[in-house]
Amino acid sequence: MRIVDVNEFYSPTGGGVRTYIDRKMGIMADLGHELIVIAPGKENRVEDRPGGGKVIWVQTGHLPLDQNYGIFWEAPPILHLLDALKADVVETSSPWRLPWIIGKWQPKYEGGAVKAFFMHNDNMAAYALRWLENMGPQDRLERAFGWYSRYMSSFLQYFDTVVTNGPALEKRLRNRGVHIDAAMPLGIERGHFSPDLRDERLRAALLAQCDLPPSGHLLLGLGRHHPEKRWRLVIDAAERAGSELPVGLILLGSGVESRQIEMRIAGSPHIRMFRPVYDRERLARIVASCDALIHGSEAEPFGLVASEAMAGGLPLIVPDTGGCAEVADKHASEFYTARDAQSAAMAIHRLFARDQRVLRRAALVAADKVRSDRDHAIELMDYYQAQVDFKRAGKPLRAAA
Repeated sequence: MRIVDVNEFYSPTGGGVRTYIDRKMGIMADLGHELIVIAPGKENRVEDRPGGGKVIWVQTGHLPLDQNYGIFWEAPPILHLLDALKADVVETSSPWRLPWIIGKWQPKYEGGAVKAFFMHNDNMAAYALRWLENMGPQDRLERAFGWYSRYMSSFLQYFDTVVTNGPALEKRLRNRGVHIDAAMPLGIERGHFSPDLRDERLRAALLAQCDLPPSGHLLLGLGRHHPEKRWRLVIDAAERAGSELPVGLILLGSGVESRQIEMRIAGSPHIRMFRPVYDRERLARIVASCDALIHGSEAEPFGLVASEAMAGGLPLIVPDTGGCAEVADKHASEFYTARDAQSAAMAIHRLFARDQRVLRRAALVAADKVRSDRDHAIELMDYYQAQVDFKRAGKPLRAAA
């Protein structure tokens, strides 16, 4: 199959979406499929990838508040490319102008294409519900923003299938009345992460940087510094737990909130912030050498960071709802009430009060169960192939909404 992904979240300086797509492009080539990405760029150019697949950059405007990302407003350049590429499946994920362009597109070639909308994130939870969380209960805020779900449904009706990146987002959207056809949980590049990479000398050095001895407990906070990740909650929880336990916290990441986080932990004896580690092998060693991953975001649609930590043999401390909660192994995790720093601090206490040898064994068992990105790609391609076969046979693709 040829899949064309028209993707406004794909950027030369992008993060998770770019990593996911670049990896999927190679896996799909190995499986005999082709992935072509159409992305906003500063100029028109084509970037071929070794082994198969390519990125077609289309010159367009960029977001005024974030020059890393572009946005498609004009339909003709996109529609011209889609008809020329003759894809079997056309996929997109942006909720703004783009789904209207693709949803109403009528292919000019025989057989046409399955039009798929792939839900990668939850804008309502990441922004509106977080911004207004002190103004009322979550269920009341959900109802107040029901118009956004109705807006999404208005363009999703033009797509042949609507897919989410995992069960957490599927449940959330269905509860809001949004029609979802399938959940395709993501996976990670398993080859990088392993419990065997644990390095006690590295662990001791990291604890020393947190002004703690090797007998201390080392927590890892991994991810970009954005308010939706709730790093302030994680810091509050670590400080509260640290008043009674020798708990150190290292934060690896960067983003729009880095300066605020740096100011928040200034003077903290046991919390340190470091720049992102882009060397995957070194990152995997750091992950495996910590004692647990702690995560703060209940809006996470799929817990890739949690999956990477699990593959490295780490127990998890995560909110009781969201993507991380869905992937967490209950025998090797502690859960806390979402958005509650005191509950998170108690979860830290519970984790380190457990028999650490039993916990370690449970974490090793959980590591073997982590889903790979190849598993995800195979399942998604099988699903898309079935949709293509149904469409070309004239059979209905979607159940009644």
